[in-house]
Amino acid sequence: QVHLVESGGGLVQAGGSLRLSCAASGDTFSSYVLGWFRQVPGKERDILGCISRSAGTTYYSDSGKGRFTISRDNDANTVYLQMNDLKPEDTAVYYCAAARGPHEASIEVRAFAYNYWGQGTQVTVSS
Repeated sequence: QVHLVESGGGLVQAGGSLRLSCAASGDTFSSYVLGWFRQVPGKERDILGCISRSAGTTYYSDSGKGRFTISRDNDANTVYLQMNDLKPEDTAVYYCAAARGPHEASIEVRAFAYNYWGQGTQVTVSS
C-alpha cells in the first residue's frame, strides 16, 4: 500500500509557475507508475500525464503537454509536477496517483487503474 501526500498548490497569477510535489510512503516507490490528474467541480478527473517506474518514459495528455513536466526522484520517494505559464483554466484540484507498473518502462493512462490517490492540492490561477 502507498500513502501519497501532495503539496505546493496555492494562488498564482496567470503566466506564473508552480511546482507540485507528491511524497510517498509505504510500499516500494519504484514499483509504481506515478500519474498527475486534475479535477474541477462538476467534471471528471483528467489525466495530465504519468511517469514510468524508472522515469525513462513519460506520457502527457493534451491538457498536460507543453507547459507541464513530470519528474520523479525514487531516492526521495517523490514525484513532481512542474507547471509553467499557468492560465486561469488550469484552476483545479490536482492529484497524484500510483499504479502498479509491471515493467520499468510501463505507463498508465487509465484513471481506474490507479490504486492509490493523494488527497489533492488546490491550484488557483488568477487573471
